[in-house]
Amino acid sequence: MPLISTGDILRQAIAEETRLGLAAKADVEAGRLVADDTVLGLIETRVGRPDAAKGFLLDGFPRTVAQADGLETIMRTGGGHRLDHAVNLVVSEAIVVNRLRDRWLCRQCGAIYNVSSKPPKATGTCDVCGGELTQRADDEPATVRARLEVYERETAPLVSYYETRGILRNVDASGPAEQVYAAIRCAVGHAS
Repeated sequence: MPLISTGDILRQAIAEETRLGLAAKADVEAGRLVADDTVLGLIETRVGRPDAAKGFLLDGFPRTVAQADGLETIMRTGGGHRLDHAVNLVVSEAIVVNRLRDRWLCRQCGAIYNVSSKPPKATGTCDVCGGELTQRADDEPATVRARLEVYERETAPLVSYYETRGILRNVDASGPAEQVYAAIRCAVGHAS
């Protein structure tokens, strides 16, 4: 089952300067959510690929109630998929800011490091491929806080949206990655 990360899809579309990528670029740079029509277009294209025919896992989507409604339409008309679970990772603002501030990515292979919880063996160098590690501009603490304000205003309503549909799964995400992963598996009925 493919993991479909809207962040990855958006960054790729922006880098490739596709029509949808150019539409998303200004919103991303300003710390705003990308327009619903843009994101829905990218998602519809991605879930329509053959590897997603038997199911998929969405990461970072939907982010608004309008996107959730659009996703239901896409799933109903584009292959008969249905949403089984919506996982809500519950964590404090301080932890989010610190985790993103400490996050580093490999320019070459995309490996992710965190200087506090998963540092590379050699500072600035990827353990996997030897590539250079970098930080994303949108991981700066001020940008993260702005993104969290947008989350509260535009994304938090999804909690009640999916709760009323009976598919919301709240997971404490304040612990280490392995613990959070185990809690997610348990919440969706795939206990380790």
